[in-house]
Amino acid sequence: MEKLTLIKVGGKIVEEDASLQKLLDDFAALEGRKVLVHGGGRSATRLAEQLGIESRMVNGRRITDAETLRVVTMVYGGLVNKNIVAGLQARGVNALGLTGADMDVIRSAKRPVTDVDYGFVGDVKQVNAALLGDLIGKGVVPVMAPLTHDGRGHLLNTNADTIAGETAKALAGLFDVTLVYCFEKKGVLRDENDEDSVIPSLNYADFRRLEAEGVIQGGMIPKLQNAFEALRAGVCEVVIMRADTIGGNEGTRIRIEGKDA
Repeated sequence: MEKLTLIKVGGKIVEEDASLQKLLDDFAALEGRKVLVHGGGRSATRLAEQLGIESRMVNGRRITDAETLRVVTMVYGGLVNKNIVAGLQARGVNALGLTGADMDVIRSAKRPVTDVDYGFVGDVKQVNAALLGDLIGKGVVPVMAPLTHDGRGHLLNTNADTIAGETAKALAGLFDVTLVYCFEKKGVLRDENDEDSVIPSLNYADFRRLEAEGVIQGGMIPKLQNAFEALRAGVCEVVIMRADTIGGNEGTRIRIEGKDA
């Protein structure tokens, strides 16, 4: 199967011009088939503030009421997504901006209310890998915004990490997929205060041992759990790295090895 690289970048990278231009250069230089998934939360918060709409967060997740949904649709599916697409076109990359509603690429269900009512937030139910694969096979590079739909006319705000993971899993039947999560650190660190203490590779046994020792903690635990879930679903490799190092050999490479997975 052909190789495919799926890169997920947070909003901070694509919302600041210098980091966006560097990302576009690096992404355009990647060889082979590729997909980009982006966030955009800071821009959404900023626009909401200008419009007098309060942004509410619980455990780092945005509460998406009807007014907030309008804002995130404008920002994620419009301003941020189309800036990226235009920048890639300028670099010779034939990019196509997509929300989950476009071509019914990603369908979600509205998150049920438990302790918290997140509002119009979607949990991914299906990804149309065949249609995405057709586009990619024709040389189109999907640029995916963190919005999905429920098939009944409602858009849903959806976590970009989740979109990246679910899309990578769906495409793993068609391509040899490498999933790259970009964030502010160089990779998974032995010491969170030492940027150069990157753990170059991790298997599941390493992860459980380092979690028990307290080396891996906090938000990194669910990120790595998602990584191993993607690997079990057929993704070849997951890499956690800083966005300004994509295309290189830096970061932490996560693989399934042996029965510990």
